[in-house]
Amino acid sequence: MADNSVGAFHRIAILGTGLIGGSFALALRKHLPEARIVGFDREHILQQARARNAIHESSSDLAKAVHGADLVYIALPISTTIELIPEIAKHAAPNALVTDACSTKRAICRAAAQHFHSDSQSGAAFLGGHPMAGKETEGIAGADEKLFQNAKYALIEDRGEVKNDPRVRAFTSLLEKMDAQPMWLDADTHDWAVAIVSHLPQMAAVALAEVISVESDGEETGLPTSLAGPGVRDSLRLAASPYSMWRDIAFTNSDNLARALDRLAQAIEQLRTHLTSRDLETSFAEANRLHKSLKP
Repeated sequence: MADNSVGAFHRIAILGTGLIGGSFALALRKHLPEARIVGFDREHILQQARARNAIHESSSDLAKAVHGADLVYIALPISTTIELIPEIAKHAAPNALVTDACSTKRAICRAAAQHFHSDSQSGAAFLGGHPMAGKETEGIAGADEKLFQNAKYALIEDRGEVKNDPRVRAFTSLLEKMDAQPMWLDADTHDWAVAIVSHLPQMAAVALAEVISVESDGEETGLPTSLAGPGVRDSLRLAASPYSMWRDIAFTNSDNLARALDRLAQAIEQLRTHLTSRDLETSFAEANRLHKSLKP
């Protein structure tokens, strides 16, 4: 196997050139300018990716896009990724690293384990990943080369030897070059954690929007919606996310998300019972402490 320093990723296939894939491609253009980047997506999206100079070439044929790539970066919806994993494994070069950016990991890693070898000498390797970065809007138009800066980037280690694969070390170095912060987790732990800190805030924003809308009889110009200020807009920022981004997340992490929603319901009920009690101050103090502990 060839030397897999960061610079050894000579040809990189980006499968899905929307917000995440497009941002990764733009970051590659900056931090790995010698690499050749090929995009795979629907033709009209590829046209936008080419217009933004995110990719050098494009193909709507998966086999052609993957062929000869040292690194295959999957930035497609979860269900599409699972569907395409067998085909990707079939056409991936023996020395390639295949990695994904999906928001849940158990279903992805189970599918990948059926088609990729755990032995780094036996062909293409698979590494589950999830950048904790994004925006409420989707698509290449919102892609940003700085999207991964200072962002946690979960890498999945369900097999002990994955860290020792030189291709994985090269990818980790590439992420660090982009100023991302790699974190190693197993798939179960990842899906539990993101249910609390990522998926639950999204669902809470949707629920808050529903309450406000119902109380306003669905009229944006009526009360109480017409009285809304910056605080409400800040709280509802995540509510701008389209359902298409969250359908597969909810489906593949429903157990963890259901538990997280149960915990939120318990916390809301506790607040309700403390409305006229000094115990409410304790809840606020704990919320203030947590907020201050989170790094921007």
